[in-house]
Amino acid sequence: MFEAITQSFSKVFSGLLQRHRLTDENIDEALKEVRTALLAADVNFRVVRQFIDNVRLKAVGQTLIQNVRPGEQVIKVVHDELIELMGPKHSPLEFSTEGPTVIMMCGLQGSGKTTTCGKLALRLKGQGRHPLLVAADIQRPAAVRQLQVLGEQISVPVHANTNGTAPPGICQEALTKAKGDGKDVVILDTAGRLHIDDPLMKELEEIARVTRPHQILLVCDAMLGQDAVNSAKSFNERLAIHGLILTKMDGDARGGAALSIKQVTGKPIKFIGVGEKIEDIEVFHPDRLVSRMLGMGDIVSLVEKAQATVDQAVAIKLQKKLMDNRVTLQDLLVQLEQVERMGPLKDILSMIPGMNSLMQQQDFDEGELGRFKGIIHSMTKQERLHPEIIDGSRRRRIAQGSGTSLQEVNQLLKEYQMMRKMLGGLLKKGPLNPMALLRGEVPMKGKTHEKTRAMLREERKRRKKKRHR
Repeated sequence: MFEAITQSFSKVFSGLLQRHRLTDENIDEALKEVRTALLAADVNFRVVRQFIDNVRLKAVGQTLIQNVRPGEQVIKVVHDELIELMGPKHSPLEFSTEGPTVIMMCGLQGSGKTTTCGKLALRLKGQGRHPLLVAADIQRPAAVRQLQVLGEQISVPVHANTNGTAPPGICQEALTKAKGDGKDVVILDTAGRLHIDDPLMKELEEIARVTRPHQILLVCDAMLGQDAVNSAKSFNERLAIHGLILTKMDGDARGGAALSIKQVTGKPIKFIGVGEKIEDIEVFHPDRLVSRMLGMGDIVSLVEKAQATVDQAVAIKLQKKLMDNRVTLQDLLVQLEQVERMGPLKDILSMIPGMNSLMQQQDFDEGELGRFKGIIHSMTKQERLHPEIIDGSRRRRIAQGSGTSLQEVNQLLKEYQMMRKMLGGLLKKGPLNPMALLRGEVPMKGKTHEKTRAMLREERKRRKKKRHR
């Protein structure tokens, strides 16, 4: 997410941090680059103008804080203003205390509305609620069947009527069914169009009139940028929506919709879609997203994601092995599989403070994890537990079995040994706290630090040679 704008901000901020004192002139110079970065990210130009004015007002007149570099203070102002731009910090769904809560989902065709209905139903089910999905989109071919398949996949019932009943009637039937079956949430999947037209809006207004939804959520494709913002504004003028769900955020390198849509519509972003899997929906936390956008990481979201996907018993077992530096290739394989369940590795690494700049320095190959897994899978159990027995003939057999080269097998074993050496060096400094290591709080000085720097230099050279080949 936001790869382009993250790189632009990193360049601007590195320049600010190099200045020992700030003047009106160099602040204006930095803000000019910030403006360019935001416009290139397809942020609404009125929003950009207001944002720059707010930052300049607060940055220029700010009193310098002792022991804090001037550049850091400006970065803090930008950070806070971005949160304000996309805020509030969290806008949870509101549920009815009497009868089922009705959530009406609307949006243009192709925005991912039907899939998002399934994702939201699964999330609410995981919170102990009992949702009912309603197939009220009878315009798009196979929309009803798509929702039924999603319902079967997550074991959530779907109400559908293919006997010619109009969408408002289908929704009324669903409310009666929900009350009779003891369902406490009803999610209405309404029709969309390729563009906003009067017949579509009249149908949605009629559904809203007969069902009186507690929440009207607009689903927008984040990759559309300002087109998504403009359609959200039009929907809000006719329906008075309560909030927004931005889909396809994992594919949005610019971020224009996320940075503009709340300011233009006045409505909060409640959820974001971050992948194609049915569980890939997250509560929108602007403060966390801004931290990741500015290269500061997001440890809170990383821990939450890990808690939701990682087997705690396996994690405790690994922690004990880490403490004793007894990690084997079998342990590494288990960890690679657990990390894969958390999502794309690039997204996970972006949550760790400082990793954005490291990923920009080195070519990041997501497929390398898959090759590493294939290599380890081609080893015998004895080889995974005791890598020291892997000689030349075994390496050739492993390479052939995994469909990789001998060089790649050698590289995996080399990196495994490097990891063991680094752990050994850190453990000499006292008990190892895995979370402190993740946050970069473990001091690395002297010979251990120099060795680590040398290892990273060698790794960069290796990747550069690999690119040229």
